Amino acid sequence: MLYYLFTYLRQHFGLFGAGVFYYITFRTALAIILSLLITTVLGKRLINYLHRKQIGETVRDLGLAGEQQKKGTPTMGGLIIIAAILIPTLLFARVGNVYIVLMLVSTVWLGLIGFLDDYIKVFKKNKEGLAGRFKILGQVGLGIIIGLTMYYNGHVVTSREVVPHVPTLYNATEEIVSKPFIRKDEKGIEREYVQIRSSTTTIPFVKSHEMSYAAIAAFFTKDIQTLQWLTPLIYVLFTIFIITAVSNGANITDGIDGLATGTSAIIGVCLGVFAYVSGNYIFADYLGIMNIPNLGELSIFIGAFVGACVGFLWYNAYPAQVFMGDTGSLAIGGIIASLALVMRKELLIPIMCGIFLVENLSVMIQVAYFKHTKKKYGEGRRIFLMSPLHHHYQKKGYHESKIVTRFWIIGIILAILSIVTLKLR
Repeated sequence: MLYYLFTYLRQHFGLFGAGVFYYITFRTALAIILSLLITTVLGKRLINYLHRKQIGETVRDLGLAGEQQKKGTPTMGGLIIIAAILIPTLLFARVGNVYIVLMLVSTVWLGLIGFLDDYIKVFKKNKEGLAGRFKILGQVGLGIIIGLTMYYNGHVVTSREVVPHVPTLYNATEEIVSKPFIRKDEKGIEREYVQIRSSTTTIPFVKSHEMSYAAIAAFFTKDIQTLQWLTPLIYVLFTIFIITAVSNGANITDGIDGLATGTSAIIGVCLGVFAYVSGNYIFADYLGIMNIPNLGELSIFIGAFVGACVGFLWYNAYPAQVFMGDTGSLAIGGIIASLALVMRKELLIPIMCGIFLVENLSVMIQVAYFKHTKKKYGEGRRIFLMSPLHHHYQKKGYHESKIVTRFWIIGIILAILSIVTLKLR
């Protein structure tokens, strides 16, 4: 909102200094600072309010060290994170940008589902919370919104150099939405580009190569009319899978103090780098990566996201004064998944979100192995002492702080590896 205000003041009144709001880096810095202030200053007030209303965590007896000390700790702290994301974004970002709109919808959508889950647990005294089928339904709904918008919206485009190419079945689904325009590369050489609406994504470690969802659909049909409806269907199904997997992964990871919050902040920094370089055609051309016009505006949202996560750690680090609850964990997971999708970096998720992936897999492997051995031997057996994986290490006697710190270190390594894919291709 302030972007439009200062633009108006500069154009009509020549306000000195208003032009600084044109710079994404400046607005991103403001978003980080404001989100940190919201989480650290206003967060304390919300924690006190939750204490007064006795909105505390109910702890199941899992035989873990220190778990009973957590009983009664305020939950639903994810409201702090959501506020610290939404307020700076609405103030400093161009809210008419399609990517900003998608991220605001993702934040509110899954934040609301998580809030309903926490509300049922806390106020209705139902430990099960919102039924799983309703959570899945909400995640599927968001996946449909993101998928259809990314596929059909005319403002969701990529820039591509005009070069001779051999027509194929799958690129017949692409649509050129602009006239050719000239840009100079880093060597000053003029090159001709067009903006294209297409169902493509980036393949990690492969230089100047993209994967088209239309190419996947082409495996099933050679008929162009069938391809035109099958391609968006495949893309939407893939989007639903990613959003469901990552949001559940973040939810499962939120099991000990500061783990999900810190891991998400690390992933956020990584995504911020991708947003900035992919949205800037000079950097994109130099690195040989996909240029996505107007994507740089997401840097403001990501700055608020990282600031909110880091600020929340002030109260969520061991020993936690507040838990984010499903209000925060589902929203965080949905945000990360949606960001990866709109940046066309979804194939990097197994690396970038490796912590979430391993936590998810540990639960799936444990349950599958238990059922298999129970059917085969009449007695269920376990691979891990307890799942998710962080509880396995708790059972082995590691302190929460040590587990969290080591998971953060692994998260940083994975984030660096993800960023290195910009050049290591």
